[in-house]
Amino acid sequence: MPHSQTSAPRDSRAGVRLARGASPWLLPTVATAALSLARARRSGVAKAVAVPATALAAGMLWFFRDPEREIAPGRVISPADGVVQSIMPWKDGRTRVAIFMSPLNVHVNRAPLSGTVTSVEHIPGGFVPAFNKESENNERVVWHFDTELGDIEMIQIAGAVARRIVPYIPQGTKVEQGDRIGLIRFGSRVDIYLPEGVEVAVEVGQKTVAGVTRIDRD
Repeated sequence: MPHSQTSAPRDSRAGVRLARGASPWLLPTVATAALSLARARRSGVAKAVAVPATALAAGMLWFFRDPEREIAPGRVISPADGVVQSIMPWKDGRTRVAIFMSPLNVHVNRAPLSGTVTSVEHIPGGFVPAFNKESENNERVVWHFDTELGDIEMIQIAGAVARRIVPYIPQGTKVEQGDRIGLIRFGSRVDIYLPEGVEVAVEVGQKTVAGVTRIDRD
């Protein structure tokens, strides 16, 4: 599928960049670390602040990394880095694959298939831990993609810490498989619903890599 002018950018080179949407968290942390380090020689307070501030800034840089990926072949690929939390048959014949993202995972999510974004809906809710069954009622963003397999639903679910989901692209955008589509800050969960008749290739407890791990089986 060719790109439109509104398509999300493809990975074009090796390397790591920072995720879009990280600035509100990252900039104040880095600025505090830089200021405290600059004043550490002249101020005991600044010196005391410098160590934890620098450690926090380094942690933020790690949390908001956005590595380039060589997108793997396959009909449906993982939208998230994490661990498969559950695989559940749904009432309408689809199969839900839930992927739990810890705070140590990359938080940028990717398009599981090529297609057109037909809906991006933000739904307010709670913030219980993403591994909890009640997290299905958490703050979330529901995506629908028109693909060669039909309608594909994907849900970004906020967790106890991740209280902000940042969609990168709007409804109507044409995406290629593996394009970056949004960010969930810190830990959370991503659910993808495979259409009826599509066999799941992953299993509970398996680690996934966004844009790399294949979710379906031929």
